[in-house]
Formats: sequence, structure tokens, C-alpha cells
Amino acid sequence: MIKRPLYTEKIMSYVDTPFVKILTGVRRCGKSTILKMLMEDLQQRGIAENHILHYNFDSLEHEEIKTAKALFSEIKQHLSDRGKTYLFLDEIQEVKSWEKVVNSLMTDYDVDIYVTGSNSRMMSSEISTYLTGRYVSFRIYPLSFAEYLVFRKTYAEVSDPRFELASYLKFGGFPAIHLKSYSLDEAYTIIKDIYNSTIFTDIVKRNQIRKVDQLERIVRFVFDNVGRTFSASSISKYLKSENRSIDNETVYSYLAKLESAYIIHRCSRYDIQGKEILKTQEKFYLADPALRYSVLGYSPDSVAAMLENIVYLELRRRGYDVYVGKLDNMEIDFIATKQENKLYIQVTQQIGSPETEQRDYGRLLDIRDNYPKYVLRADAFAGGNYEGIKTMHVADFLLSEEY
Repeated sequence: MIKRPLYTEKIMSYVDTPFVKILTGVRRCGKSTILKMLMEDLQQRGIAENHILHYNFDSLEHEEIKTAKALFSEIKQHLSDRGKTYLFLDEIQEVKSWEKVVNSLMTDYDVDIYVTGSNSRMMSSEISTYLTGRYVSFRIYPLSFAEYLVFRKTYAEVSDPRFELASYLKFGGFPAIHLKSYSLDEAYTIIKDIYNSTIFTDIVKRNQIRKVDQLERIVRFVFDNVGRTFSASSISKYLKSENRSIDNETVYSYLAKLESAYIIHRCSRYDIQGKEILKTQEKFYLADPALRYSVLGYSPDSVAAMLENIVYLELRRRGYDVYVGKLDNMEIDFIATKQENKLYIQVTQQIGSPETEQRDYGRLLDIRDNYPKYVLRADAFAGGNYEGIKTMHVADFLLSEEY
């Protein structure tokens, strides 16, 4: 296994603490593998193998465990009577009322619990109801650009990161497609399968959606409009133009379900002058850029939006809350905040004219505070600063440790 210390080091800092460790994220982003890494780390710390219990509820081996009672009975008989038992429960959302079981085990037994999940049941109110103050959550993402380079080095020669960025954009970061060398067609076949299993298992089947074609049209609209602000009414009008009638509430419901399956991320707008989060004209970004290409096909005119997408994901990986900035009638691509830190970021594929340069830098210059401001670009350029605004190549920003 190729290590992912970005996550394992954070999670291992909570070992033997009275919190359930919950790992969430889109299907096939690496949650199950990270669980195995954590188990290996525990054994390296001297924890005996018979003190570690692992259940994968996606496996046929545990298919019969579907209720809280069955789960509790199964685990109870395998708990160690001499010292702490470390429980690893993979894709736990398949078990109804699993939160009650975990809460009971935490209360009555000497256990340390780690769970993973891939859909809305991991975001439900039941977790807060039964595990209030007793869990910490970790969002797992597909490979970052830095992780992608580490994976790629195991099967191919890696060139300059700025050149590798184009490949990362096309192939995305699902770990499964970076364990060996795949063609784009092969990679997109794998990713389309991830997409289909998420849409039809975690959304359609679980929510008993009958109008699957309607859902898929909304998905395609969102995928095709990454990096653009739009509202539910925009989607409604688009579908009506195709003679598909749908009301705004249904659109909002579908978008919420896509979020719950971690396929898309909602990015709200923030009024810089009014210092408030706006509830209209949001943006949506994808869990991985390759999802777009596997569904809609690759097109060069989508690169700018996908560059935004990977910058958004990188900021989220690093723990930032991310918003689209509004300043009068202008838009700032990202405002990223983390505790007392704040960043303003413009992302551009290239700056080909003085007008484009003025637009991208001028928006940031109009913000009257002293927080760091960046223009990130994917073309060749000279110089690093423009009136206090730092210019960086997107690849360098993704690999930087300065923010």
C-alpha cells in the first residue's frame, strides 16, 4: 500500500481517545485502504492482532448483518476480555441504526472505534443524536496532486510538476486508476463505474427515485457548469427548454442528494463588503475532475473550470472553508478561511492580454485588507508579484506548504 500520511497522521493522533473516528467521502476515494493503514500502524505500535476487529459491510462475508441487534451481537462475542479492542467498521451505513451500536459499545466496553461511510446516512441527524460530543469526522478526498505524483512514481517516470498537471486534470485522483498505467479510455471506464454505483446505489436506490432520467439530466447540467454560479431556477428553466418540467424544490432535493453522496460540493457566495454568506447563485464543484470527463467526455474548453475545481479541492483538503467572493458586481474565485487565516484567490488558465491581466489582478487589488492574495495560472509567465499579489503556477500552489 502507498501511504497517505495526510490522513493517517491526523487520525492516529486520536488513537485511544474517547471519540469515534468517522471517515467519510465519495466512493473509492481510499477510505477502506486508509483503515488498513491505521490497522497496520496499530500493530507496529505493539497492538496484538487479536485485539483488532475489522468488518467490511460491502462484503458478502457480512451481508447478513443488517440490523443493530445483529451487529451488536456479532461484535460483542469477539471483544477482547483483556484490554482494549480496536474496531474498524467499513461502509457502516449499510447497517440500520449503527449509531446506537457504536454508542453502546463506547459506553459499556473498552473499545476504540473507526468507521467509514459513503452516503447521507453518515451526515444524518442520528449521528449527532446518539454520538453528541463523542465523535470526530475526517473527510477523505481522492488523491491530491502531491499524492498523485507519489503514486505515479511507482509505475512511470515523473516529469516536471507543471507538465504533470495536465495529466492530473485528465485522469483525476481516484487511487484505483493510479496503481498502474492506464489509458484514458481504461481510466474513464473505471471512473464511470464509480459514478454509476454512486448514482444508482447511494442515490436512486436508497432514495427510491423513479425519474432517473431527470436526475441524470441535472447531474449533466451541474457537471457542465462547474465554476459557474447558478440556481435551482436555472436548472428548471434548462429542463423546461428540453420539455422536461421540474419544480425548484425537486431540483434542490436532487442537488442535496448529490452532495450527500459526496459527488458534488456546494460553494456559497460571500459578500466581502457586507461580510455575510449569500444564499443565492452558488457554485458546485466535483469530487474529482475525472468524473466530468468520464460522463461528458474530455474537451479543452473545460480546462479552466477544472483548474478551479482542483484548487477548490486542495483548499478543502487543507481544512479551509471556501466561498466564492462577491465585491460589488465583481466575482473573486475563492475566499478561503481557516481560523484566523484568510486567502483570496483568482484562478486562470492563461493571461493572454493586458485586459485579462487587469481583470484578474484588479479584482484582488480592490479588496482593501492585508490578507494574502494569489493569482494562480497554468501558462508560462515571468515574475512572481504584482503590486503585492503573488503569482504562482497552479502546480506550484498545489504543492506549496506556505498556506
